[in-house]
Amino acid sequence: MTISTANKQLDKTTALILAAGQGTRMQSETSKVLHEIAGRPLIYYSIRAALDAGCKDVVVVVGHAKEQVARYVVEMFGEQVRMAVQSIQKGTGDAAAAGLAAVDGDNKNIVVFYGDAPLIVADNIRAVTLALEAAPSSLHLATCTLDDPTGYGRIIRNSTSSIVAIREQRDLRSSEEANIREINPGIYAASLEFFRAALASLKPTNAQGELYLTDIVTFAVANHQPVVSISLPTDVLLGVNDRVQLADAEGKMFSRIANHWRRFGATISTGAMIDDAVRIGRDCVIGPGVILRGETVIGSQVRIDVGCVVTNTKIGDASLLKPYTVIGNSIVDKYAQLGPFSHIRPDTNIGEGAHIGNFVETKKTTMGAGSKANHLAYLGDGIVGERTNIGAGTIFCNYDGTRKHLTTIESDVFIGSDSQIVAPVRIGAGAYVATGTTVVKDVPADALAIGRVRQENKEGYAERIRQRNRSAKGSSGAQGQ
Repeated sequence: MTISTANKQLDKTTALILAAGQGTRMQSETSKVLHEIAGRPLIYYSIRAALDAGCKDVVVVVGHAKEQVARYVVEMFGEQVRMAVQSIQKGTGDAAAAGLAAVDGDNKNIVVFYGDAPLIVADNIRAVTLALEAAPSSLHLATCTLDDPTGYGRIIRNSTSSIVAIREQRDLRSSEEANIREINPGIYAASLEFFRAALASLKPTNAQGELYLTDIVTFAVANHQPVVSISLPTDVLLGVNDRVQLADAEGKMFSRIANHWRRFGATISTGAMIDDAVRIGRDCVIGPGVILRGETVIGSQVRIDVGCVVTNTKIGDASLLKPYTVIGNSIVDKYAQLGPFSHIRPDTNIGEGAHIGNFVETKKTTMGAGSKANHLAYLGDGIVGERTNIGAGTIFCNYDGTRKHLTTIESDVFIGSDSQIVAPVRIGAGAYVATGTTVVKDVPADALAIGRVRQENKEGYAERIRQRNRSAKGSSGAQGQ
């Protein structure tokens, strides 16, 4: 993940982020840059990196599915980002030219990179762009080395090791070029003047008949302008072209996020998946297979055991989530205990020190401090006071087939096992509800509610039942023969 640290050295730099392509290898109706890793679309990470690097101006070039992409970018970043449109997808060079047309003339430098490279961080952009301060007339670009360069443009150098071209995979001219392991991850920085001249010179002389952004290298060489390479780590520069690469990038992102919180003081097991927007306090323990999604906030000294899934939820300090608890869009106060196998559905509010146990489901329910529902219960549309005990098998009957109704149970109430609470109903403070009771009307404070069918014992009747069953079974066997 990245931490926002605006850098004044880039206050005259515009970031052009190319996000106009169709991404056909994704095999999807969704724009490639809107596919998610770690809870955010790919395009988010590229924009965030540019802003964190301190770029004064950020322009996103959209084309395919431009309405989808633009809608997300505006909703997420507002006025921090501007849009440019590539009307017809004629290649990366044409996309860069469309973005360049929207650049503020006061900005002297341009950095161009892609919206499908989610592992890029601010330091990568600074490394390429700040080199312009020492050599403002040069083209600066990132390179990295891969064991398997298949699919990437190769860096072509001459006998003096100077870069003379970037050759895309489809345009490689020999097996020697195919074996080059130094590739082009797609970060370029140069002056505004250079980009204006270089992009205007592009011609579609390649296998795809497109305007390649990579041909700005050929322009620089032809015009005797130095091409400076900055070698960057491979694990942060790889792009996403298909769903295999999407999964690979997400795995690396999960590892990066986990390491950030480990350094912050959390113990996180290998295999936990933590979204980018999640926040985790110190001295937490996150077990194997845990998934933390959305804008979840975990307090300090929280333990989340194996297999839990937590989405858009606030977990208070020193709480315990036992294995395979699922919780979403809810609030859990400090010292609470949930699980194992609890299902906490949206709009649940678990109070301080409350317990929600094995196979208990809640929905839109407030559980007061110190209250407990430890076994096999459904609590939907309810308000439960403090220090109340909900027995095993209790059900809040909240739905009449048309509308939902509220159950209110005040503090210090005891609900016996296998009770049905038919809403709307209120059970007063200190009341008892006997085991097996169906509550259909309000229970006053300190009252005992009993609603059972009277038990009747018929002496010797069990043997009559057994004889009848044996006869029935024998008759059935004879018919089968």
